[in-house]
Amino acid sequence: MFVTVCKDYDEMSRKAAAMVARLVRAKPDAVLGFATGSSPLGLYQELVRMHKEEGLDFSRVTTFNLDEYCGLPPDHPQSYRYFMNENLFNHINVPMERTHVPDGMAEDWRAHCAEYEEMIRQAGGIDLQILGIGSDGHIAFNEPGSSLGSRTRRVFLTRQTIEDNSRFFERKEDVPTSAISMGVATILEARTCVMVVNGTNKAEALAAAVEGPITSMITASALQMHPDTHVFCDEAAASRLTMREYYDWISHQMEADG
Repeated sequence: MFVTVCKDYDEMSRKAAAMVARLVRAKPDAVLGFATGSSPLGLYQELVRMHKEEGLDFSRVTTFNLDEYCGLPPDHPQSYRYFMNENLFNHINVPMERTHVPDGMAEDWRAHCAEYEEMIRQAGGIDLQILGIGSDGHIAFNEPGSSLGSRTRRVFLTRQTIEDNSRFFERKEDVPTSAISMGVATILEARTCVMVVNGTNKAEALAAAVEGPITSMITASALQMHPDTHVFCDEAAASRLTMREYYDWISHQMEADG
């Protein structure tokens, strides 16, 4: 796991976006996995900028999102499909039919989850998966206690996640209590994982994920088993890392090597 500590959110977003851009330029038909939330928002804004100003071409890219709330239609302002359209897809040249977000309105969610896994397989697997981390250390909606061997499925949200996400809704009671989510094992099959983490409120979760034991209680800790995971975080999120000096040294060496 490679940890890059950035001076602020903007630098974090730029460096993470640069990894995505390098892949798309090297492999124009790349399969990208996306996340929602405030952490990757700056990354998406940078990808939009690179598309408009530098000609970054997404015309052959295929995308898969990690998750979606159950019960929210795609045009709901708090649905993850709406988020992705508004913050990325509508501003780049990716064909909408090549973008995939779980269907929160699926009546047969088991069949839909199996189909989602099959679509990823048929696309050749995810080349690069963008991730955030919850304040309790979860990735996607794999809440504490989720199996590290889990696949795409319906999950019920913890009270902490509902509380954390209530800021996006008018009332806490409006937050859906379940979601369709890629599983931990599904995420670990991506060839590269890129996790963006910012803010003091994520510092404890990040330290547990990077330096703590691998445990289903911190599902992001499973990324320690992944052969190519890159973490980009700001100074605030890095404040609880005990190996900070070592991470900085590795980052310096990697930059020097190009």
